[in-house]
Amino acid sequence: MSATIEFRPAAERYRTDLGWLQSWHSFSFGEHQDPANRGHGQLLVSNDDTVRAGGGFGTHAHRDMEIVTWVLAGELEHRDSEGHHGVLYPGLAQRMSAGRGIRHSEMNASTERDVHFVQMWVIPDAVGIDPGYEQRDLNGALAGGVLVPLASGQGHDGAVTIHQAGAVLWGARLAVGGSITVPDGGHVHVFVATGSVTCGDREMIPGDSLRLTDAGEMTLTAHAAAEILVWVTT
Repeated sequence: MSATIEFRPAAERYRTDLGWLQSWHSFSFGEHQDPANRGHGQLLVSNDDTVRAGGGFGTHAHRDMEIVTWVLAGELEHRDSEGHHGVLYPGLAQRMSAGRGIRHSEMNASTERDVHFVQMWVIPDAVGIDPGYEQRDLNGALAGGVLVPLASGQGHDGAVTIHQAGAVLWGARLAVGGSITVPDGGHVHVFVATGSVTCGDREMIPGDSLRLTDAGEMTLTAHAAAEILVWVTT
């Protein structure tokens, strides 16, 4: 496969506006379907969601999917049919393995302020596994201004474990002038969650993304304090 670098501006994402929910979809999702935009590698969904105070997703079902949630601001309360309960906050990585079937709710934990988060879905290695849940606080590791493994199918220390050996989610919090090197990979998805970065002569703002295919390493430098999410999949 030849190397490709594709820039996707934030404004070209699909949008769902339900009043209590503002959601921007990097890939086909829900009523927004495009056969030419059904994921990148094993990453199928990357939704940039803001849920208003007091709102949220009532109990609903998932099956055979690895779902990783990363909060950028506010708090998100999770409950599921396996008895797991957690309140997610910035710097806490959450993984839910839907497996043979799970039901869960995701509610804004506050009645006063919005919660902003990115939810990402990855194809699992195998179907019909036992449902599972894991969360880990990675704020300490992120304070170093380097790429940190947040979710991994390859046994990275500190990361939540996903059931997909071909996928790793990396994250970084960069101060102004800070830089990271995006790793090489078969399929790499770079998402600017907050702030802005430069990549070569291109400035990227919140919601912008890069889709890299066998493109080699590249450097991102923060133009303003930024939070970056990078999926590397086969």
